[in-house]
Parts: sequence; structure tokens; C-alpha cells
Amino acid sequence: MSAARLLSRTVHTSLARTTKVANMSASSKTVTDGVFAINKPIGMSSAQVIRDCQQVFNPSTHFKSAMDEMHSAREAESNTKRKRRKMSRMQVKLGHGGTLDPLATGVLILGVGKGTKMLQGFLDCKKVYETVVLFGASTDTYDRVGRVIKKTGYDHITRPMVEEALESFRGEIEQMPPLYSALKMEGKPLYEYAREGKPIPREIATRKVEVVELELLEWYGPGEHKWRWPADEATSFERSFAEQVWKIGKQQAEGKKRSPEDEEQETKALAAHEDFKRALGDPPPQSPRPGKGSNLIPPSPDPNAPPPWDDKGPPAARIRMKVTSGFYVRSFCHDLGVKVNSAAMMAELTRSIQGDFTVGGPTCLEYTDLEKGEEVWSPQVNAMLVDWNSKKRDPTSVQATRSQHHPKGTAPNKRKGLDDAAGVTSPKRLRTSQSPTRERRSQSPVGSRAISTQANDEPAAAN
Repeated sequence: MSAARLLSRTVHTSLARTTKVANMSASSKTVTDGVFAINKPIGMSSAQVIRDCQQVFNPSTHFKSAMDEMHSAREAESNTKRKRRKMSRMQVKLGHGGTLDPLATGVLILGVGKGTKMLQGFLDCKKVYETVVLFGASTDTYDRVGRVIKKTGYDHITRPMVEEALESFRGEIEQMPPLYSALKMEGKPLYEYAREGKPIPREIATRKVEVVELELLEWYGPGEHKWRWPADEATSFERSFAEQVWKIGKQQAEGKKRSPEDEEQETKALAAHEDFKRALGDPPPQSPRPGKGSNLIPPSPDPNAPPPWDDKGPPAARIRMKVTSGFYVRSFCHDLGVKVNSAAMMAELTRSIQGDFTVGGPTCLEYTDLEKGEEVWSPQVNAMLVDWNSKKRDPTSVQATRSQHHPKGTAPNKRKGLDDAAGVTSPKRLRTSQSPTRERRSQSPVGSRAISTQANDEPAAAN
């Protein structure tokens, strides 16, 4: 072999090795910016998930370079800016791309570092939910953790009847939010008008949403499931007011207007209740919820305890749906109960898909892996962030994804484009799902003040 060919082969081999080493180095490089998802457990607020991640990430080797960079930036700040920060503790910068109600499990999108700037684009992307509808009763929050407003018959409900009722929910529909507990008018929750003896000031706003797919996955006959109605029942006045609100919603859906006589009757009834309430005095204060965003869902009833019915109980159904932003699953469950001439509530909720993130997929971390140590979660998170950055996503591409689901002129308002993943505030109860910024004022310890939230699709007052 000639010297020239030997030299050429040596150079080629050397370059190949250099490239291989460079590629190995790139693949093993620690990445601290980007977007990934985590499988949120039941009973925990989205804010608490962020706090737990920060507690794990802050002292880790994986995010040491990011923390060092943040420390250097703080050192270079002016004294005025330092004082403005009030010496808050430095934490890994995290935010989420849409609140999940404590009752819900599934995909919670997290942005870390520079990835937090991308989170706004996930509020309006496609979402897939699985929910369990429990028939026979309705609650003030439209789910199993509220207080029972009404109990109705359910012996007549069959699977074919429910499947037929689902037809009316497919495609574009006008949906009314959870009326009694979630809706605000003139900056005030609807139930506050009842407390003050005032009529509802205007029509209840509906929103246009689209149900792309809707499928009944599993049918549970009487006595074939574990779900129960809640034990707490609403007061007689709360039940009466809820019925009035639902009546108004039904009249609006049918295009009917309330007569002056109806409005006068409602005002008199509310005023009479105020007189009755003053005679009784103030109700005893309710016990506050736990200080942190964990264990926010009451424990399931003892399976050995007698159920809240005398027969085999109501049927239930597991339903899967792909929907656009702004869809309230709990409203769907409630309205489905009405559609089959009964009542219903949401017993379970899982967000299995949001955008490109799927529960059990390669870019969705199991929450329990955080407890297994850095040697378990760090390689997974790094691979997820590498995957995100390799696709060279930017705000324009995320916006394009949003546009696919909301053509020009149809996208919901950022404040109104919220869905049932977010928490619903029940009357006389503390909020159960909050952004880290809001929740830290009342719940989080002083050390959690530096939490950064870039996006929140929580209603102003869920799922």
C-alpha cells in the first residue's frame, strides 16, 4: 500500500473516531432547558407537583450548572434589584402548560429553564381525556368531591340509551361551564348573588367547543363498580338555587327568555332566604384544607361501608374523548345525566394526551420516579429534553399547532380558553387547584417563593 493511501486511511479513521466521540459526548451532555411531561398523581395540585420537582432538582448534579449560572447572574445584579427580590431562595425555573385538577391524573406539561417560554402554546392544543360518569346524582362541583344537590332515578338507564345520547355531544357544540360553582359574572361567583339576594345580572355565557372523538369504552351495570356518591349534601337553599340556575341554563339553551314574573319570583325567594339566614345567625366556619397542595381529595369510601343507596346502585360508564381547548369534562358528565333523564357526576378524570405528550410515552416521566433517586429520573429527563430540543421547536411552531385546532377567528380567548383540567372552586371552600404563584400566598412555605409560573389555564374562579 502506498504511503499516500495509508495516510489517507489513517486520517479517515481518525476523523471517524473523533466524530463518534463527539456524538457520544453530545448525547451524554446534560440538558437543563426544554419541555417534558409528568404523570400527575391523584389528590395533588399542579403547583405541588412543581414544588416537588424543584425540591428534587435544586440539589441535583443534573441541574448544578443551571443553578450556578443563576447564582452568578444574581451576584452581578445591582443592590436595588437584589433588594427587590427580597433574597428569595434560588430554584430551578419551572412552569406548567395547563393546570390539572387535584381529582385528575395524567399529562402535566412542564417547562424548565428557557422551556418555560414555550408553555403558553400548549393551552389550546388537542387533549384526550378518559372519564368515569356516575349516574343518579349531581353535585355542586359536578364531580364526586362536591356536595350532593340532587338524587334521581337511574333504573331506566342502559348502555344503548347512553350511546344514543352521546351523539348530541359530537362535533361543534355550545357548552355551558359548571354553573353553580365555577361561573363568574361581573367579577363575582354566581352563588354570591344568591347570598346577597340579587338576581343574575345577565345571560350565562356559553362557549363553542369541538368534540373530535367520543367513545364509550366500558359500561358498569348496577353493583359492578366501586364509585360512590359523596356523603356531604348541600343545604336546602343551595339545592334550590342550583335548580334555579340550571333552569336558566336550560331556558337559554332552548332560546327562551325569563319572564318578568320569573325574575320577580327569584328575587323574592332570595330575599326571603336572606331573612331566614339572618334569623339563624352565621353558619359555623368550615375546617381549612391542608396547608400544602397534597392530599386534596378526600379518601375513597370504605368498600365495606354501606353504600348511599338501598338497591344495587346506579350504573357508570367510562368514556374517552378528544376535545379542543375550553371543554369542561365535568359539564359533559352533568349534561349527559340530564340527557338520559337522570343526573350524573364526574367520578374520575385522566388526561392521557396533551399535544405530543402521552401518558406512558417516552416524553412523560412517572411521578414516582422522582422518589427513586437522580440515577433513575435524570437520564429520563435528559433524554426528554434532548428530544424536545432536537426538534427545534419555537413559539412559531407551537402557535402553528394551536392554529390547527383553532382556525383563525375561532380560538378561545386566553382567559376563557380554559378547560376541565383546571380546578373548580366550590362555594364556601378553599380553592383546590391553584397556580404556584397564587397557592404560595396561603399554602407554601417561605422557601417556595421563587417559583416561576409561565402558563396557567386555570379558571378565574376545572376540570
